Amino acid sequence: MKIEKLTDNKIRVIINSDELECKNINLHSIMTKAIETQEIFSDILKKAEKEVDFYTDGCKLLIEAFSSLEDVIVFTITKFLPENNVKKKKLIAKRKSFDKMTEQAICCFRDFDTFCEFCNAIKNIHKIDYSKLAKHTILYLWQDSYYLVLKNINTKHENISLLYSIFSEFGKVLSFSNSFECKLLEHGETIIKKNAIDIGIKYF
Repeated sequence: MKIEKLTDNKIRVIINSDELECKNINLHSIMTKAIETQEIFSDILKKAEKEVDFYTDGCKLLIEAFSSLEDVIVFTITKFLPENNVKKKKLIAKRKSFDKMTEQAICCFRDFDTFCEFCNAIKNIHKIDYSKLAKHTILYLWQDSYYLVLKNINTKHENISLLYSIFSEFGKVLSFSNSFECKLLEHGETIIKKNAIDIGIKYF
């Protein structure tokens, strides 16, 4: 089990399926049998307190589960301050869904630091060969937001769904259009004109 602190209110947990099998739990049971999976979430939260100072007492929790590999399950856990000082924890498990991937896409990040956090997240998941996910990646700045343009995406890459899952945690995936790309070229500022993800991982 690997725990990464994304923000003060959010962590990512990467678990090998063998760890879940020891408890007779799989992704399907997590999504359909919340009562039976309380133990694994309790173990995760205790470990998160010790390793990354992620305390959830008195907070509501949103738990998102995703798996794009046969042997890895990724949980994203977000905590929220309760309304009216209610101190009872509430666990909600939700499966993320993604539209069918195309060979071109755009992801919008609210600032450069968030783009760097995205690159760091990909770097820490060692199973992703990010250099083979897309042939061309360019980063633009326009109207105070950062836009990562991906072209020639390898839609058959085994980790493409996991890439989009990480996109959704740090930014917003937009439908690609030639007109919007032209707008970025004409009115935006090119921040990284080639291999944007690779450069972000290496230098930021």
